[in-house]
Amino acid sequence: MVVIMRPGTEKKYIEQLAEQLRQEGVEVGVTNGVGCTILGLVGDTTAIDQGKIELNAHVERVMRVSEPYKRANRKFHPADTVVDVGGVKIGGGNFAVIAGPCSVESKEQIVEVAKDVKASGAKLLRGGAYKPRTSPYSFQGLGLDGLELLVEAKKATGLPIVTEIISPNLCDEFEQKVDVVQVGARNMQNFDLLKEVGKLSKPILLKRGLSSTYEEWIMAAEYIMNAGNANVILCERGIRTFETFTRNTLDISAIPSVKEMTHLPVIVDPSHSGGMRRLVEPLTLAAIAAGADGVIVEVHNDPAKALCDGQQSLDPAQFGQLMAKAEHLARFMGKRP
Repeated sequence: MVVIMRPGTEKKYIEQLAEQLRQEGVEVGVTNGVGCTILGLVGDTTAIDQGKIELNAHVERVMRVSEPYKRANRKFHPADTVVDVGGVKIGGGNFAVIAGPCSVESKEQIVEVAKDVKASGAKLLRGGAYKPRTSPYSFQGLGLDGLELLVEAKKATGLPIVTEIISPNLCDEFEQKVDVVQVGARNMQNFDLLKEVGKLSKPILLKRGLSSTYEEWIMAAEYIMNAGNANVILCERGIRTFETFTRNTLDISAIPSVKEMTHLPVIVDPSHSGGMRRLVEPLTLAAIAAGADGVIVEVHNDPAKALCDGQQSLDPAQFGQLMAKAEHLARFMGKRP
């Protein structure tokens, strides 16, 4: 349920109504919008008398929300959420590029790539310390050693770290060392993990599951937000369809559709979507044109020798060329790179 207060209502009257509603056994979130304030009720609202609320002289109107997600719902929070990562803003007209290798392989590799992507305009560094792979024989990442190498790269460049978590047991380590905690596509509905990362103070980058609907994706974000963490970034990374030419199918319609459904930032992973180096640029530009708040791109200093996903990784020169076009298009679309 959403209660929209009349423009200009004094704070004391808003707080009085919010407290009255809490007495009904629901949580009440207060959002200050442009010209009005919105009270978002979370919990079982079936027993709450909508007509009684509407009798309040300070209430403009009351709406019942049919969607199962509440905290992530744009009806509860009309303004775009802006996630701030050490001064780097994502969402609300702000555009950010996250770049780096699929996997951390060595100190020399990750520091070199970090310096290269920063020079080209990337605002955050991605790199996998833990790699959940389809095959148990594939490279699984360097684990805690890889995490330490990401910290070294951050010291060398100042770029905030984005890396994937695969277990609730790692939450303490990630809280201390990581700036944005990524939940991968395979873990999008790992509800125990979602609840635990929801207790972290760091923003969460939530990738869409391989075959998940928009609602399932947003409901996964709702798990995180319900645990206390409102700083969630959604990432469209391609879904599984009948097409086999590309690694996945980039659902470009997800960008405007999900931004209509939720106030959370939406970014795109063009590397995993296409699975081929030559597709990264057109998919990136398509995502920006569709309104994405950022992209996360795989960059390796020597893709031919990469231990993971070299075929979809750009080298630093290719990434630099992409950034020149991406920043120009982002500005044309009214974004702030």
